[in-house]
Amino acid sequence: MARSDKEADVAALTEDFRTANATVLTEYRGLSVASMKELRRSLGANTKYSVVKNTLTKIAAKNAGVDLADDLLAGPSAVAFVKGDPIDAAKSLKNFQKENPFLVIKGGIFEGKAITTAEIMKLADLESREVLLAKLAGAMKGTMAKAARTFDALRIKQESMSGSVVSEPVAQTEVAEVPAEAVAEVSEVLESPAVEVVAEVTETPAEYI
Repeated sequence: MARSDKEADVAALTEDFRTANATVLTEYRGLSVASMKELRRSLGANTKYSVVKNTLTKIAAKNAGVDLADDLLAGPSAVAFVKGDPIDAAKSLKNFQKENPFLVIKGGIFEGKAITTAEIMKLADLESREVLLAKLAGAMKGTMAKAARTFDALRIKQESMSGSVVSEPVAQTEVAEVPAEAVAEVSEVLESPAVEVVAEVTETPAEYI
């Protein structure tokens, strides 16, 4: 390979390291061309899966400020540069490996830190960001609906106690007029579901989010 070609390859790899959200190094020995195409397709447009030369990759990683252990570049290497959700990419690699044991996941880089094969497998078992956000949105929607029903019930109780329609908003009613059991219902709504769901969503280890 001409020097100019090597420099161009190193520059491209350096940019991939710098812009990737995560990087996974693999050994592809034994995989057919068709299998490689299938793997690239399963990883999607947001992940670039490239067969690389180890020496050039080592130089590019160093240029990008990424410290790669020597064992990650042993044997014929291919690198997945993840530009999208690292969890989705980890799931795709794990699922592909189940059907294609020739694919060896050697380790990688996530958030600037080296991660092992076992940690990549754990990452694959997490729910993606989109799923977590959907769960949170659904829980918050349910909480708001419950709050609306509770405040409506509070208004009705106030009207029945006063014997007349309350024309002012509930928030402007004297506190003394609010039945204790209604206040308890409101407190229950304000204190529970949304906060619990947020806590559940953020249980994911910080290093994998």
